[in-house]
Amino acid sequence: MNKQRAKHIGIIPDGNRRWATGCGMQKQDGYSYGLEPGLRLLRAAREEGIKEVTYYGFTADNCKRPPEQVQAFRDACVKAVDMLTQEGADLLVIGDSSSRCFPEELKQYTKRTPVHGGGLKVNFLVNYGWKWDLSHIQEDGEPNSRDISRIDLIIRWGGMRRLSGFLPIQSVYADFYVVDSLWPDYTDEDFYQALAWYGKQDVTLGG
Repeated sequence: MNKQRAKHIGIIPDGNRRWATGCGMQKQDGYSYGLEPGLRLLRAAREEGIKEVTYYGFTADNCKRPPEQVQAFRDACVKAVDMLTQEGADLLVIGDSSSRCFPEELKQYTKRTPVHGGGLKVNFLVNYGWKWDLSHIQEDGEPNSRDISRIDLIIRWGGMRRLSGFLPIQSVYADFYVVDSLWPDYTDEDFYQALAWYGKQDVTLGG
């Protein structure tokens, strides 16, 4: 069996709030500690020849949380995108930008934009909801996320075994790998182990 190589990887960075409470902090304090791991993963992905990475920022349903948490993860997403613009990427922020929960600062990236010289495709889901994504299919046959390719491998930190509405069309044939450690405790070894696991899978795409 040939070793499978993932071209597009989806990242669900879960566990920020649990990590914060475990460290004696307020729940909302955990989001800022997830920024640096995201940058490290991006650099590792680039070194491994990954062509596209999609990060789950926050969902429309997350906006039902207490106001201090909503503000904290909105601020963290703005900072994350700002950090990504310094790395070199073809950046796309995708989500319901008509909502008040969508940060104004990120609207300039709702069309794919080369930043810092361009590079691998980086997608960031912000105020994303699967119903919103599929809402235009009856009109033109395409989801709102039409500029995002099919995902090969989804990696979720935090131990939970669920997709949480993550890009349902692009995820249709994705393999799913779970890391039990919480996202702020990310190590590059987590990422490399996920790639090694994927390399052993029999990817048939239904064939």
